[in-house]
Amino acid sequence: MERFIRNDQLNEISNQTQILLNGYSTVNDLNVLHALRGLVKDKVSGLFTDLTVSQEGRLKAIEAVKDPVQAEDFLSGLDPYVIPFPQLTEAKLKKLFPKVKKLKIPDLSELNETNLSYLGWNDYGQERKYLVIEREGKLTGLKGRFTPSNKKGICAICHSFSEIGMFMSESRKSQQGTYVNRGNYVCQDSMVCNARIKGLERLHDFQERMKS
Repeated sequence: MERFIRNDQLNEISNQTQILLNGYSTVNDLNVLHALRGLVKDKVSGLFTDLTVSQEGRLKAIEAVKDPVQAEDFLSGLDPYVIPFPQLTEAKLKKLFPKVKKLKIPDLSELNETNLSYLGWNDYGQERKYLVIEREGKLTGLKGRFTPSNKKGICAICHSFSEIGMFMSESRKSQQGTYVNRGNYVCQDSMVCNARIKGLERLHDFQERMKS
């Protein structure tokens, strides 16, 4: 069984499934519902390139969703096709953050890798946040000072309204040792962020800004 769906893509598929359900619960016009099914199908298909016939058929099944039971069956049927985030160990994490002497390691045994677009965790004692991002087969670790906000706002990674905090990264700017601070607001709870992210563009943009 070939896995071909990323976590962020599954989140968007779930979102489109809910849009379809909302339509069936509020609209009686069959022509409108037919158009809505087409839009949802096109939106889901547009998330992917080079799908096999089998994969296209698996996604096309969204057109048959009309009630919550069918929606749950459709989405649960996609679970075996979700690509897991690379499995991490304590040793791998320490290698990604070699300058951190006392790295606080999250409980890796509780992670469900198929629910991750990136791994993130907080060390409130040190006022730090750590992110591990996979891109083109390479894992990158980002660390920054993290200051929780006392209000909700838009996360730079998942672009949802959430409990946020300021992630501030210190990057070397020149060979002369000049440093520059770069920051942005991100979700305090990275698992919440992973459940809401519907594309990797903002995650990768955030990664580039924090490293540049």
